[in-house]
Amino acid sequence: MNHPTVDLVFDGQCGFCTRSVNWIKRLDRHARINVHPAQRLGVREQFGLTEADTQNAAWVFSNGRRTAGAAAINLALDAALGVRFFSVLHRLPGLHWAQERTYHWISAHRYLLRGVTPWCTAHPEDCELAIEGATCTRPIGGGDAPSCSG
Repeated sequence: MNHPTVDLVFDGQCGFCTRSVNWIKRLDRHARINVHPAQRLGVREQFGLTEADTQNAAWVFSNGRRTAGAAAINLALDAALGVRFFSVLHRLPGLHWAQERTYHWISAHRYLLRGVTPWCTAHPEDCELAIEGATCTRPIGGGDAPSCSG
């Protein structure tokens, strides 16, 4: 089965998002996923996204198609593992609804969820459009309050 390379655009100022992208990259043993923080200069223009688009969802681009939210994460997981499993599950009635609702909630609360050092904090040279003070993460090892820089 041929699995195309996918481009994943994510919020590089989000520790939870960075943790999720790192996890997907670890699963990607055949280099099928290219990750792009939305704060990288030119990324939004390259993929035809607005700031609002990238504030509301992660995006996957593959085979000329653009996909956002839970559907995008499912496609990224499929590409990383070389399967067509997660995107098929996502299309099932009930699961589609549940995944999209869960994704929407996570997206709205992502700065409060436990994560790692956000991509844009670890790679400031890769995030020319980062918003000062918007970098927040809740440490994995403990601590109830998110740590925000800026």
